[in-house]
Amino acid sequence: QVQLVESGGGLVQPGGSLRLSCSASSSIVSAIVMYWYRQAPGKERELVATITNAGRTNYADSVKGRFTVSRDNAKNTVYLQMNRLKPEDTAVYYCRAQFPRESYWGQGTQLTVSS
Repeated sequence: QVQLVESGGGLVQPGGSLRLSCSASSSIVSAIVMYWYRQAPGKERELVATITNAGRTNYADSVKGRFTVSRDNAKNTVYLQMNRLKPEDTAVYYCRAQFPRESYWGQGTQLTVSS
């Protein structure tokens, strides 16, 4: 069992930056893919960014060029650097770890982009 804990959310003004962290309770070296999702009020959860264990990344069109996902296997942590934030980025952000046989989710962290 792997526990994931997201942190770093909060209130930020439009145009600002924030970095989210997803810390795992054990090694993520064998995690095939690490994901960041988000869910805004009244909307379905959507995939924001992915990073494979080879370091390949992929982004939703809505965040491409503004968000950067990275992983530090030595720290069992995945990051989501978010720049030029917009009000429509407001959501609860979740990370997910896909291992060969199991998948784990964190509890989420709230990001609010508002002036």
